Amino acid sequence: MSVDSGSTSMAARLGIKPGMVVQELGWDEDADEDLRDSVVELSGGEMVDEDSDEVADVVLLWWREEDGDLIDALVDSIALLAEDGVVWLLVPKSGRPGHVEPGDVTEAAPTAGLQQTSSISAAKEWSGIRLVTPKAARSRR
Repeated sequence: MSVDSGSTSMAARLGIKPGMVVQELGWDEDADEDLRDSVVELSGGEMVDEDSDEVADVVLLWWREEDGDLIDALVDSIALLAEDGVVWLLVPKSGRPGHVEPGDVTEAAPTAGLQQTSSISAAKEWSGIRLVTPKAARSRR
């Protein structure tokens, strides 16, 4: 399937590059298929799921308020994350069902060993919050 360059740029905004291993967690029917397709096309391979034992360069974590404990999910998301890897926490935008309050992320991330570096509009209905391990954040300076 061919994704147009506008869709491919969705993945590029997440820092996806050819050859990267992308792990996807928390997928459900409400996940943005255009974003998913653009990640697959730009990375050049299918995304791996929670059963994979591959080290991931990027983790896409789809998360909704009712999904449970965000800290546990974030800890799980970094289990196989490369040392300089990135977690993109994808949450429904404000006013959408399942919206996660920014304060919840601000509180959960450090407890899980992550720090927030930026936020973007990842897709029509989804915001993306970029999270890294503090060690990875320091190595980029």
